[in-house]
Amino acid sequence: MRRKLSALQKLLWLTLFGVGFAMVEAAVVIYLRQLLQVQGSNINLSGIPPEIFTVEIVREFTTLIMLISVGVLAGSRPMGRFGSFIIAFGVWDIFYYVFLSFFHGWPRSFLDWDLLFLIPVPWMAPVLAPVLVSCGLIFSGYWLLIREQQKKRIVGSLSDWIIEAIATVLILYSFTNNNGVSTPEVFSWIIFLAGFSLGLGYFIWRMMRLSVK
Repeated sequence: MRRKLSALQKLLWLTLFGVGFAMVEAAVVIYLRQLLQVQGSNINLSGIPPEIFTVEIVREFTTLIMLISVGVLAGSRPMGRFGSFIIAFGVWDIFYYVFLSFFHGWPRSFLDWDLLFLIPVPWMAPVLAPVLVSCGLIFSGYWLLIREQQKKRIVGSLSDWIIEAIATVLILYSFTNNNGVSTPEVFSWIIFLAGFSLGLGYFIWRMMRLSVK
């Protein structure tokens, strides 16, 4: 019988996938920024041709499909699959900025604004915000993989899902609280940090409680 990969081995392979996929994503965005003559954080959605905008939405959707697929293949249980997905997502997102900075010279700082996503509405935020979220996803995902390796079942209660849903809504609101046309002048750091702290803090608390059982 073939030996199953350990949590650490899965983390390493998911990291390799995320890094490689991040390079592909960075290359596409560099080409787009050159094509659309985007300088720095000068984001203007009204200047994107409709056909390119449509292709970008489809590309983003298929990107999620690829990341979810890797998570499903890597995990053996529902929470392990989810953990694998968020690890791949987090690594991909962080190294996307690493490669952009190395090959394109942008972003120059963690406070540079970026257009994060287009579905269902434009998401915009300083680079530091999605990087923090990605670090939290990698941390949480690896914890889920460890639980999976230990063959300890994780069942979320209704209150667990509600609290994490509230945290997610707060983070997404901070990303989408813009006019959908250009970069906002101010980012809702208080709302973002409230959601981020609630989501990650509650997850750590629940995992610690499960660990003592």
